[in-house]
Amino acid sequence: MYGMVNKAIQDLVISNFGEEKWIAIKEKAGVEEDIFLSNESYPDAMTYDLVGAASEVLGVAARDVLVAFGEHWILVTAKQGYGSMLEANGRTLSEFLINLPSFHARVAMIFPNLQPPRFSCTDVTENSLVLHYYSHRPGLTDFVVGLLQGLGKMFNSPADVEILQRKAEGSDHDTFLVRWTHADPA
Repeated sequence: MYGMVNKAIQDLVISNFGEEKWIAIKEKAGVEEDIFLSNESYPDAMTYDLVGAASEVLGVAARDVLVAFGEHWILVTAKQGYGSMLEANGRTLSEFLINLPSFHARVAMIFPNLQPPRFSCTDVTENSLVLHYYSHRPGLTDFVVGLLQGLGKMFNSPADVEILQRKAEGSDHDTFLVRWTHADPA
C-alpha cells in the first residue's frame, strides 16, 4: 500500500490518542520508519501490522479500528489529498457511490502502481443501494464500512451500512446494503 495509508493511520492515532500511543503502536508492529512517504509503496503486511498493533495498544477491537480509519480516510485524508476529485465524483452519496469506478480510474492515473479495489452498485433506490466490493486485499470489509459511513457524513446523508456478504465467508467479494437519509435542505 502507498505510504499515504500508513500516514493516515498515524494521523488518526496521534490526533485521537497522542504521539506516545503512536510510538507504542509502531514498536508493537515492528515498524521502524520514522516517516512514511505518501507516494512510496510499502508492504501490505506493514499496514495490517499497524492496525493489529493499534487494536492491542488501544484496547479496541480491530473491527473498530478499521471502521474509525475508514471514516478518518474520507473525512480527513481524502478531503485533504483529493478534495476536488471527491467533489467532482458526485453531488450526493448515491451519485458518488455509483461513480466510484471512474473515481478509482482517475486516482490510478496519479499512482501508477496502485491496485485499487473495484466497486459496483445494484438495487439502487432513492434511499439505498447494494454496493459490491472486489479487492485482492483480505480483511478490509470493516474499513469499507467506515468509508461508507464517512461518505454519508461528508454528504450530510447519514449512512447505515449492513454487511450482506463477506468475501471471507466464501464469496468472491463483499456486499453491503447502504441506506441513507437525505440531507436537510440548506
